[in-house]
Amino acid sequence: MRLISSIAYISAVIALAGAAATSARASVLDSVKQRGVLNCGTDNTTPGFGYLNPKTSKMEGVDVDLCRATAAAVLGDPDKVNFVVVTDKSRFNAVQTGQVDIVYAHTSVFASRAAALAVDFLPSYFFDGGGVMVTAASGVKSINDLSGATICTTQGSGSEATLAQEVKARNLTNTKILTFDTSEKLFSALTSGRCNGMYTDKSALAAWRGNSQKSADYVILPETLAVAPFAGIIVQNDPEWRKLMTWTLYALFQAEEWGITSANLSEMQKSADPAIQKFLGVNGGFGADFHVSDSFIADMIKGVGNYGEIYDRSLGPKTPLYLERDKTSNALSKNGGLLYSILWL
Repeated sequence: MRLISSIAYISAVIALAGAAATSARASVLDSVKQRGVLNCGTDNTTPGFGYLNPKTSKMEGVDVDLCRATAAAVLGDPDKVNFVVVTDKSRFNAVQTGQVDIVYAHTSVFASRAAALAVDFLPSYFFDGGGVMVTAASGVKSINDLSGATICTTQGSGSEATLAQEVKARNLTNTKILTFDTSEKLFSALTSGRCNGMYTDKSALAAWRGNSQKSADYVILPETLAVAPFAGIIVQNDPEWRKLMTWTLYALFQAEEWGITSANLSEMQKSADPAIQKFLGVNGGFGADFHVSDSFIADMIKGVGNYGEIYDRSLGPKTPLYLERDKTSNALSKNGGLLYSILWL
């Protein structure tokens, strides 16, 4: 009896250990499929990225569309997403505790953050960084035109040190740096003429310009200083989820490179090119490799478009927040930028 009891006890322990191991190995992908909705963490106060538009009561922005693209890839429907508002302080904990499945919230990647936090970062989808905004009336086209000018920036910030280094490196003689404790004061100094240029993150510049009474009165110069790459955040050590999330981004970049858009998707699905056929899930696809439908890329494009469409919708030339893409870090690699897709074969 004791032997039987011992065997039963050991078997029970092994079974429980096996169940615990299986549970530990369960991917976020399985949870999202079972739940039938994606919990996506994002901001709701940052125009162009994650923003609750008070006029429409709808979420919009690049980050929001990436959440919707993810829902389309996993569940076949971009509307099967629950937006969970996160802050700079809460976003990492939200991933670590399972409150969200993924975060897209204009989060910069740098070495100390990647090393210290128990999360995984996805490929970068937007490269922010310092920039200078001037008045359109000034006629200034480049930072190099600001020799002898006064440029204002945030007091005691990394931007102040970066700007000082850039002024020295570009040999901008007699250029003065004036600092303020808030970006609101920076903008006021620019509009009043106290400063010839305003230096801070380009996305912040775009927001100030877009919210001004007349956005055409301001120009963001093309140079980007101290690049800050934005990336999505997922839980650490979930290779199945990381693999899918990585390649959904690459697919959006690749779709733009191949000229596949939400408008011409149906036509492109008829392409005789076997690479495009497989990419879009026609006569097979990549679904089995990522444990989703073969149509997952086509579903994303149908729902939100390719990366270029996502960018243009929130930051393109027809928006108040217009940020130039051509020949900047946010262009595709073939156009001189840093965005690229790994080959699809």
